[in-house]
Amino acid sequence: MFFASDNWAGAHPKIAAALGANASGFDAAYGNGELDRAVADRFSALFEREVAVFFVATGTAANSLSLTLVSQPGGISFCHREAHMIEDECGAPEYFTGGARLFPVDGPLGKMTPESLEAAISRYEPEFVHAGRPTAVSITQATEVGTVYSLEEIDAISTIAKRRRLPLHMDGARFANALVALDTTPAEMTWKRGVDIVSFGGTKNGCWCAEAVILFDTSKAREFGFLRKRAAQLFSKSRFIAAQFDAYLDSGHWLETARHSNAMTARLARAINASGKARLGWQPQANEVFPIIKRETVESLTKAGAMFYPWNAPRGFADPIGEDETMCRLVTSFATTEAEVDRFAELIA
Repeated sequence: MFFASDNWAGAHPKIAAALGANASGFDAAYGNGELDRAVADRFSALFEREVAVFFVATGTAANSLSLTLVSQPGGISFCHREAHMIEDECGAPEYFTGGARLFPVDGPLGKMTPESLEAAISRYEPEFVHAGRPTAVSITQATEVGTVYSLEEIDAISTIAKRRRLPLHMDGARFANALVALDTTPAEMTWKRGVDIVSFGGTKNGCWCAEAVILFDTSKAREFGFLRKRAAQLFSKSRFIAAQFDAYLDSGHWLETARHSNAMTARLARAINASGKARLGWQPQANEVFPIIKRETVESLTKAGAMFYPWNAPRGFADPIGEDETMCRLVTSFATTEAEVDRFAELIA
C-alpha cells in the first residue's frame, strides 16, 4: 500500500517501452533531433498555439528557470505561502535568479486569494528601490494540498497580474491531475486565462524523468535557451526525454493515468469517511488526500504495510486536531490499484 508519494511509483510500461524503442540508433543531440521536433509540435497542438518547449530534469529546475527568465534586480515573485517553490525547493529559485525573493501570499487550502495577492503586491507601491520590485506571480496547479484553482480563480489572479504587468507562471507538477479534475483543455487552463509560462510535469504521472518549461511568448525562447544551458539543464541525449513525452501524450494516455490517479484518491477519501477512525481535513480534488487519523491507528496502519507521511496542517486550518491525532498525506498514482485502496479501507475500518 504505497501512498507516500506519486514520485515513488515507477515508470508506466508505455513510457518504459518508448525508452527502449529509442535506445538504439542515432539522432541529433541537444534537442535537435527529429523526435525532439515532433514532440515540440505535439505540445503546440496540445496547447492550440505555437509554444516553445524546453526539457529540464526536475520540477525545481523548471520553476527556478521560469522565474529566472522574468527576473530583474531586486525582483520579488509572489506565490502561496505553502507553495512547493517556497517550502520544498531549498532556495533554488532564489539561487538561480541571483537573489530574487519569494513573497508568501495567504489563502485557504493552498490557493492564494485575489485579495491577498493584491495586498501583497501593493506593499511595493510606489516602486521603492530599498524594498525591491514585483516581477512575477506563480500559482501551483494542482496545489500542494490537493486542491485545484478553478478557471474563474485563475482568471481573477491573472487579472491582477496583467494589471500590474507581471508575468503569470503555473507550477504544473501535477498539471494532468488538475486538468482532468476541471474537465477542461490545456489551452483553457493556461494561456486563455492569461498564464505566460508553465512548468509542465510528467514525472509524477508515469514518466521516468520528463519535465518541461512551456513558453507561450516564443520570442523569449532564445534567452531561455541560454539560461537552461548555463544551469546545466540541457540534455545531450534529449531524445530520451522526448521519447517519454511522445508516449505520454499519445492518444490521451497522460489523461488516462491522471484520471486513474484521481479516482483512486476519491476511493480512498470515501473509505476514510466511512471508517469511523479518521476524517477528511477537506475534500480532495486531485490525487492527494489529507485525513486526520488517531495516532494509534497510524501506527497500526504503518505496521500493516501502509506507506504514507504525517503532514503539517496548512496555515489557517480551523478544524481542531487532538493530541492523540495527526494529519497525514496520502498520494495515489497511475500505479495505485483498487486492491491497495480496498486493503487500506479494511485496515482503517
